[in-house]
Amino acid sequence: MTPWTLLALPPLPEEAVRGLLAPLGDRVEVRVPAARDRAALLAALPSAEIVLGDWTGLLAVDAEAVAAAPRLAFVQQPSVGVDGHDLTALAAAGVPLANTAGVSATAVSEWCLAAALSLARRLPAADAAVRAGGWPQLDLRPRELSGLGVGVVGFGPIGAACARLFRALGCRVSYWTRTPREEPGYLDLEELVAGSDVLVVVIALAPGTRGLVDPRRMKRGALLVNAARGGVVDQAALVAALRDGHLGGAALDVFETEPPPAGDPLLHLPGVLLSPHVAGVTPEATGRLVEATLANLEAALDGRPVADVCNGVSPRIERRFPDTSVI
Repeated sequence: MTPWTLLALPPLPEEAVRGLLAPLGDRVEVRVPAARDRAALLAALPSAEIVLGDWTGLLAVDAEAVAAAPRLAFVQQPSVGVDGHDLTALAAAGVPLANTAGVSATAVSEWCLAAALSLARRLPAADAAVRAGGWPQLDLRPRELSGLGVGVVGFGPIGAACARLFRALGCRVSYWTRTPREEPGYLDLEELVAGSDVLVVVIALAPGTRGLVDPRRMKRGALLVNAARGGVVDQAALVAALRDGHLGGAALDVFETEPPPAGDPLLHLPGVLLSPHVAGVTPEATGRLVEATLANLEAALDGRPVADVCNGVSPRIERRFPDTSVI
């Protein structure tokens, strides 16, 4: 049987990509774009049957890319987030898009808990003060998380893992999600945002979630933890809420622009803990991601249903142009 043509878009050296995909053997012909730009992506797509996505979003499979790929049968995104890809255009073309749901749930939920603890106990301020020769035992006014109301925005695998960790510390956990759950603790979004002492944002970025959270509507003195995408939180409103003291602090692993430009006010405001989009980047999570990606690619090649399809298309992958090498 003729090998499937697999176009690999991750921002890795070509030899590294080929090494990761080596378990697929000669069932695939691995190709990479001639350059990491739009023109090279569009030039490489006409022969592509499977696309392994780019988690940076630079080489997204949007409507124009779908139109340029008549042989495309499957897109495997090696991340949880699928923002940038045009799910509607892919669905209209009958192309399933799958992600790696759940692989980073432990890593991201642990980061959210660590970030909330750091904000509540004022650890960055304490560290800076001691390094500067101070000893502000009576000035920091740290808080315990136990007993506080924690609101979780988004209740997929990451949100559910966050709820378990915060409840283990004695927090009162509520949540909001676009998809109904039987899990107790559901609140309307407005009530959740307004009533939480700590608001943890872990929902996917989509047209319906952009600007979803307005920090000015949060409880005065509340803490915001964002490990979703920068665009889910109204960044201008966040800056305003921090500047006027409405919020007690914010921990951000994600930003509207990554990395944030030098003039971004979030870089200079007090009470803000910054992290370079690494909440889900641990060796353990990376191992699970590689395993899930390879398992789905193998399933596609075997004719078995793939897991975690995000755009409502059948999970069974079918070649667009049947192999005619064997008659």
